[in-house]
Amino acid sequence: MDVFKKIEQQLKDNSIVMYIKGSPEHPSCGFSAKAIQILSLYTSNFFYVDVLQHNDIRLYLPKYSNWPTFPQLWINKKLIGGCDIITELSNSGELLRLIQKCQNNINKD
Repeated sequence: MDVFKKIEQQLKDNSIVMYIKGSPEHPSCGFSAKAIQILSLYTSNFFYVDVLQHNDIRLYLPKYSNWPTFPQLWINKKLIGGCDIITELSNSGELLRLIQKCQNNINKD
């Protein structure tokens, strides 16, 4: 499967996707650890991809998203951002609002 189609399918199949280095239980970088810690405050219902185990995604996702670094948080097929933006959105309450809106849409289906 073409890697761009693979990314699009992951985003289509999962309303909250986090592309990280490592896993939620064993993050391999501090930025991924912090982003997972923050996201986990609001939901445990998310899909993740360990870009260290999926080299094709690690190489092509920055081209697809026009975002050069990891982690990357996506909600409803929209790039939210990396660790700094996740932190800012959490501090402002906006991340909670985005996740609640996303979960409300899932419950309506």
